[in-house]
Amino acid sequence: MKRSKKSVVQKEQKLQKIFELEKKLEEIQDIDVLLERILTETRSIVRADAGSIYEIEDGKLRIKYAQNDTQLKKLKPGEKLPYLSFSVPINEKSISGYVALSGEPVNIQDAYRIPADKPYVFNKANDIETGYHTKSIYTLPLKMQSGKLLGVMQLINAQDESGKLIGFDEDAELYITHFASNVRQALQNTYQTNLMVQRMLKMAELRDPKETYPHVMRVAENSLEIYDRWAFDHNIPEHEKHCFRDCLKIAAKFHDIGKVGIPDAVLHSPKRYGPNDKNRAVLKSHTCIGAQIFGDGSSQLDSMCRDVALHHHEAWDKSPSGYPGNVDYRTYKIGEPLPPAEALGGDAIPLAARIISVADVFDALSHRRSYKDAWPPEKAFEEIEKGAGTQFDPEIVAAFLQVKSRISAILLAYPDEESAPENHGESV
Repeated sequence: MKRSKKSVVQKEQKLQKIFELEKKLEEIQDIDVLLERILTETRSIVRADAGSIYEIEDGKLRIKYAQNDTQLKKLKPGEKLPYLSFSVPINEKSISGYVALSGEPVNIQDAYRIPADKPYVFNKANDIETGYHTKSIYTLPLKMQSGKLLGVMQLINAQDESGKLIGFDEDAELYITHFASNVRQALQNTYQTNLMVQRMLKMAELRDPKETYPHVMRVAENSLEIYDRWAFDHNIPEHEKHCFRDCLKIAAKFHDIGKVGIPDAVLHSPKRYGPNDKNRAVLKSHTCIGAQIFGDGSSQLDSMCRDVALHHHEAWDKSPSGYPGNVDYRTYKIGEPLPPAEALGGDAIPLAARIISVADVFDALSHRRSYKDAWPPEKAFEEIEKGAGTQFDPEIVAAFLQVKSRISAILLAYPDEESAPENHGESV
């Protein structure tokens, strides 16, 4: 059928938008932030009401992101949908598992009328639980430039311009596959960056067993939740927010990287050092060591990593408990106590450090340490609230308390000893 001039122009405009998006996405450095943006932008391009991304992890598909505009509209402004965490086997029984195995996309026009000869079935559990009605589903593999399968993206309920539910047509398939193909290099770049981050974190964990993968992931995830709420409350522009959260996720993982330079005898002591213990003074120097690792900051990411490593133990009210203050980290010599410096407090503490301070202390309180048992989450929440205006930025604490439900879900998603929960029936 011959296309109208208007439809041809619209198609060219969409392809131009996709091209421009690809360039922006190539600037992202954190793989999780990239995946979330890919889902958001792909849904926008084809007007999909909902969608999700599953990432291959330990031989299974683990849910990473789930978005649903219809469900989101039911919430208060600034609120998010529940934080999901579950894994599903990679097999032909689920649509996402089938796509992961076959490496080919699947376009379903009606989820409730899948032909009986197909090996996969639609899981109705989420629709039943939420009252949502899934109709069209487009599922495709997410591959890197090398061809390696990273995960699966699922788009749900395509809509026309009036909001009426339709199937994913040929144009939608073209846009989706074109976009997914052209972000392969961005996925490859962030994947390689993530591998390097993981290697550095493994090195830190070998030096300090408390710096485990679950710990740094909880701190990183919680930091993003806090920032997103704070950014909403302060009407931060979208572009600024995207850039900040991209760096924040990585910087949060490196907050204690300076501990690689602390002597074993100090770092591995089973007791908690008193305020006047000389070993405590040496332990505090991990802030300067971490800052030295990232240097003067040749990029926004390096600068944020340096600021976080250096200042995530500062006190909002400049009380003596905060450190290291306005110290010159460049002249610090490893093995020495921190030099005296003017206290740093209030807004002079970098925003990222103020956020990660709350996330890090909450995680330390809610998990076991050699010198204490884990606190119940509610007690840890109360302790953070008590510190508002003294140890912590009160606005950051306010944002933190507004996302309690998601923080609590992250506690369960990244337990210290067990892996993520098995499938609870949410996958389609």
